[in-house]
Order: sequence, then structure tokens, then C-alpha cells
Amino acid sequence: MISKVKMQVYITILIMFSALTTISCEKENKPLFTLDQPVTDIDGNVYNTIKINNQIWMAENLKTKKYNNGDLIGTTIPPNSDISNEPSPKYEWAYDGNESNMTIYGLLYTWYSVNDDRKLCPTGWHVPTDTEWKILTEFLGGDSIAGGKLKQTGTTYYFAPNLGATNESGFTALPSGLRYATGVFYSLGDGPIWWTSTEFDNNNAIFRSLGYSGIAIRRDYFPKNNGMAIRCIKD
Repeated sequence: MISKVKMQVYITILIMFSALTTISCEKENKPLFTLDQPVTDIDGNVYNTIKINNQIWMAENLKTKKYNNGDLIGTTIPPNSDISNEPSPKYEWAYDGNESNMTIYGLLYTWYSVNDDRKLCPTGWHVPTDTEWKILTEFLGGDSIAGGKLKQTGTTYYFAPNLGATNESGFTALPSGLRYATGVFYSLGDGPIWWTSTEFDNNNAIFRSLGYSGIAIRRDYFPKNNGMAIRCIKD
């Protein structure tokens, strides 16, 4: 027979195990994000925002055509103008010059407009640094898998198969593509490419990108006169 003392110990262990299991399950089922307060840019565009870990991000790409002081950023006419020989070009574009693309994907900006003192993001927000992106991706499991947690699911916007997309971060990354300085728009449907505010050297800055065919998030650098999307983060 089991003694009374042993029985009490056994019951205590069971209670502790049950409590630890409950805590573990709650942790595993805890959402990676919470909704935060919407924010409005200088142009009147309203953005959903999310809190992931200790960071608050826009859940959409930036759409403003004005700097935060009200000055126009400007664009090229036609949209596919070659700006590769312009020094420090500051422009924004809707993909292919089609304004309906702005509604879904936001706008593409040169890094020189990102770095302008008049600022692109709403007051109290900024273009994230390379380090701030790193904090996000490490919280989501590291660069090798974080992309899947950031991507919008399905193939309405992404090329098939949009591998591993769960959007469990609430980031809702859409495949906004980019604009080369030569005027070629490329990669809509493939994945998003976002500028960071961090320079690589005098001619290049660091970006982050996702793709339809994998779950990684890529970190690399690109010439500053190319057009890429922007996600703002709260100060």
C-alpha cells in the first residue's frame, strides 16, 4: 500500500505538473501581437498599428506624399524616368505609376527621402533602424523563419505558393516590390522590400525583404536611389 505521506507527495507533484502544463500552454497560445491605436499621417492616411513584444509598428506600408512638415516629396513624370544619374534624388512612386497600387501596397521611396530632415513618418514615429528590425526578427525566431510569421497568408497578393505564410505576428506584409533607379518596377507579387534608416556606405543603405518562396527574412544593402517601401515604428 502507498503510505499517506507518499500519497500526499504524489498529489502535490500532480498539482505542480498540472500548473506548469497550464502555464506552458498559455504561453504557447499567447498571441505574438496586440492591436494598438491607429495613427494618421500628414496626408490624412490612417494606419492600423500593432504591438509586437515591446515595439509598436504600423501594420501597413507608408503612403504619404508629403514630408511631415507638409512639403511635397515629389515624384517623376513619367513614373519610369531614369534617375540613376541624379545626385541624392528624393522621390516617391506608386508601383508602375498606378495610384490604385498605393491603396494596397503603399508607396516606394528613395532612401534619400527617408533620410531627409523633414521626416516621412508621422510625429512620434520613425523609419526603423537595422537594429530595430533585428529586435523584431529575433523575437519572431530569427531571420531564418521570421518571414513566414510576417507575411500575409494566401495567394491573393503573393505569387504561389507563398510558402510558410502565417501572419501570426499581425504584420500583414504584402509583396510591394521595388523600383530601380533606371525606372524599372520589379517584384510586385514576389515580396516586400523595406528600407531601414541605416546606411551601409555613402551609396548604399540596408534593407529587409521577404519572398513568396520561403520563410526567411533577408538583410542586405542596395543603392539609395532605388525605391522601396517603408514601415514606420513608434518612437
